[in-house]
Amino acid sequence: MADQEREEEEVEQAKQEIHQLEEGDPPEKLEDWPDGRAKYLTYGGPEGTAGYDEGPTRKLGPSSLEHHADGSVSIEGQKVDNPDAYKGERLPDAPEPED
Repeated sequence: MADQEREEEEVEQAKQEIHQLEEGDPPEKLEDWPDGRAKYLTYGGPEGTAGYDEGPTRKLGPSSLEHHADGSVSIEGQKVDNPDAYKGERLPDAPEPED
């Protein structure tokens, strides 16, 4: 198989892997996201094909969600009652927050 054909096949397999991700729920843990060629493809497709709130990226949360330095969270400028509901697990090597 020629190098170009092999590369095209790998890219196609990576696209299928990302498509399967888009059909389900996005992984919560970093280690569950794709590796290899799929790691370098854009979740939701190339930029400009759909807005954040229209494509598969809508499953990642509202585009207007904002985390503030005081620990509060707002959506469309309105602070939410339970900010913990919008926070993911702390990354193992993340620095401790300053109080």
